[in-house]
Amino acid sequence: MKNLKNNIYLKISAIFVIVMLLLIPTNMIKGLIHEREFTQKMAIKEVSSKWGEEQTLTGPFITIPYNKYIKQYSQKDSTNKIVKIKDYIHFLPTQLVVNGKINPERRNRAIYEIVVYNSKLEISGSFDNLNFSEFDIPKKDIQFDKATLSLGISDLRGIEQQVSLKWNSELFSFNPGTVTRNIIESGINTGISINENDSTSYQFTLNLDLKGSQKLYFIPVGEISDVTITSEWNNPSFNGAFLPDSRTVKDSGFEANWNILHLNRNFPQKWTGSINNISESAFGIDLLLPVDSYQKSMRSIKYALLFICFTFIVFFFVEVLRKVFIHPIQYILVGIALVVFYTLLLSISEHLSYNSAFIISAIATLLLIIGYVKAILKSNQLTMLLGGILSILYAFIFVIIQLQDYALLIGSIGIFIILGLVMYFSRKIDWYNLNLDEK
Repeated sequence: MKNLKNNIYLKISAIFVIVMLLLIPTNMIKGLIHEREFTQKMAIKEVSSKWGEEQTLTGPFITIPYNKYIKQYSQKDSTNKIVKIKDYIHFLPTQLVVNGKINPERRNRAIYEIVVYNSKLEISGSFDNLNFSEFDIPKKDIQFDKATLSLGISDLRGIEQQVSLKWNSELFSFNPGTVTRNIIESGINTGISINENDSTSYQFTLNLDLKGSQKLYFIPVGEISDVTITSEWNNPSFNGAFLPDSRTVKDSGFEANWNILHLNRNFPQKWTGSINNISESAFGIDLLLPVDSYQKSMRSIKYALLFICFTFIVFFFVEVLRKVFIHPIQYILVGIALVVFYTLLLSISEHLSYNSAFIISAIATLLLIIGYVKAILKSNQLTMLLGGILSILYAFIFVIIQLQDYALLIGSIGIFIILGLVMYFSRKIDWYNLNLDEK
């Protein structure tokens, strides 16, 4: 013990080992944050599976089957035969207009909050001049009487009411499923009447009441796609391949409009067979919760090493300058208190707002450490000094968490200032002639 008191290098080594050991529970808390975040995602998935998953709308689009003839080699008699197979022609609308309103709801699963919504969508548009001559397919092979109009919906459980289509002056009811999976995996379809005359124009209108969770996306299948969405939700995130041309976000809600041309995406207006890249053009809205405590907790714990190191540096300087011996066990207890702050922050933030949880956890940790330091150092001056330094550190981290866009800049400047202060206060210490003898 005498060597530990007198030998500066042995004491520094002991402090270094303690810091390394404290990184073990710190990493365990990081794992706990990931675990709680995963549990939250599972709760969201469970609620979504019963209410309706994230929704993506594709279409509507026209699908018409036709007879295709291919040459096929027969191994049985070593001859080539002409075989008739069924393939499909697909037409996307010339004009697509979507006007919708999203009505969000907050649901709770245990301690977790989930956003679900009901949406009312009015989808209209037109198909102009369905030109079959471009495909070089004889009209006798095109099955016009089996033409369908399909609408891709990623989760059919979200459909609230029967969906009807007004096709020019005719009315049709949709059926579940898809005629072919060339474009969509899940959706609804209805038979429609198609004239063999290429110059015919078709107007369509349908209303869709759709439930979903968190996200509502669209794929711009129109030669001109115009999508307008309104909602009372005041914390939207506009994501996907396209951002809104205009948007207004207020405390009372948001309104956003997208106007997208077929030239903006990488698939045609008509084709035969399958296509794979249509989903890459999806865009829409994420209904975000105002606070994600797990992300903020993870960001704050990244500064745990800074807290521990700087606190121990202050303790070490107190030993050097005041000739007060602080036992390694006391370093360990203070270090554990600093680590326990993050478990308090994580657990309290699951029930209160993150800011409230941070303040409560910081005050509790400060009182614990200040009381302990006062007991072992028996100096009000040193106790207030250490308490003030820790308060500044907690305030510094709190500010960084709030200023997400400038976190790296402010953090870098703060660490630079801390390093400068350490260098300033240690400038007159004679490290070659230094003993840690008590007074």
